[in-house]
Amino acid sequence: MTPHLPAAVAVAVACSSSSASSTPTTTSRAAAYHHHHHHHLLDAAAAPPSSSPQHQYRRRRRRRVPGCLRPSRPSRAASVRCCAAAAPAPQAALPAAARAEAEATTRVFVVSDLHTDYPENMDWVRRLPAEVGAGKGHGVDALVVAGDVAETRDNFARTMEVLRERFAAVFYVPGNHDLWLRREGGRYMDSLEKLTALLDACSELGVDTGPRTIGDLGIIPLFSWYHKSFDKEKDVNSVRVPSLEMACKDFHACQWPSDLTNDDEALAVYFDKLNDKNHDAIEEVKRSSKQILTFSHFVPRQELCPEKRMLYYPYLPKVIGSDFLERRLRDIHSNRKDGAACHVFGHTHFCWDSVVDEIRYVQAPLAYPRERKRRMNSEGWLPFCVYRDGFNPEIYPALWSDYYNKNKREPENTQLAPWVASHFAKYHKFH
Repeated sequence: MTPHLPAAVAVAVACSSSSASSTPTTTSRAAAYHHHHHHHLLDAAAAPPSSSPQHQYRRRRRRRVPGCLRPSRPSRAASVRCCAAAAPAPQAALPAAARAEAEATTRVFVVSDLHTDYPENMDWVRRLPAEVGAGKGHGVDALVVAGDVAETRDNFARTMEVLRERFAAVFYVPGNHDLWLRREGGRYMDSLEKLTALLDACSELGVDTGPRTIGDLGIIPLFSWYHKSFDKEKDVNSVRVPSLEMACKDFHACQWPSDLTNDDEALAVYFDKLNDKNHDAIEEVKRSSKQILTFSHFVPRQELCPEKRMLYYPYLPKVIGSDFLERRLRDIHSNRKDGAACHVFGHTHFCWDSVVDEIRYVQAPLAYPRERKRRMNSEGWLPFCVYRDGFNPEIYPALWSDYYNKNKREPENTQLAPWVASHFAKYHKFH
């Protein structure tokens, strides 16, 4: 989202712009926003209510989870470390269960929204331990990247090359930032041509963009795009906010053929149909895998975003997901037993971990550097190990999903949250 708009949630959705980019001010109102509100539209979701009597929400201290990788410090030799690991005991001294954990043959890590156009983010990628590579025995360490790697094709290729050096398998689906053209210097006719270039780069680097089974786990990338019909909840009309076209840079930074626009569902349908070419491979993965992980860049359910009254930009749900994505992933997971289905997503930059209708939903974004400084999850928990010869059963602490894991969603309630009301009161007072 553009920095001249009020922040909408601790997110940096497809509509956010890089801090190094110029910000067009299309109207005097937008100029006023730009002068007085320096955060990205999606990057300042205030914390859930902590003092209101009806929501006695307590932030939990971050638990360390076995299997997470810490980026190695530049001054220290790179090594694979678990977030929870102390000095390992000799194998023979370990109990049987601990030995089984240490000898896990398949580990799958997840991350989204790398945005390596930021030097700090590219440095984070390069500091990842260099010995991840192949797992023990016949297994592998795999990484799932849920979109928004970089704004330029060259940065994208550099990033994926580094990741391929560190993981035996890397999976990817495109995010909206990946398809921006504003810094490509006329290199591509439209965003579909750039999409083809990114997929070709993945093929050259050995990055998977189609279904594949790793050990007992089936991993299925799902292509997707968003549309405003995804938003089914009551609108907040008590404040005036910029239009989607003004707030979301995708409308200007992406270019599409004339028959594909955000005005109708054409873009969302087009990207959803890209998955049809993998139909046979998906069916084979469903037959042969005990557990399945699907992943997308965009959000598959509106419940995975805070309610509009909590957001500085209440139109946010109109640019984050599509019903086509939700239907497709639920069809894939329809016969999974409890605990055997997981979907990883990105786009909104919210750390998230919750179970809805027997499917676990996880978002583990690197996000923008300034966002990491103010969230409860530091960058040390990334990439998040969601699978270790079976899905990690522990639900990871994350501010907003913790809140909704404890409190009922109230989509009919359009009364602004106190921090949102205060924000708009200051804005209107200024005007």
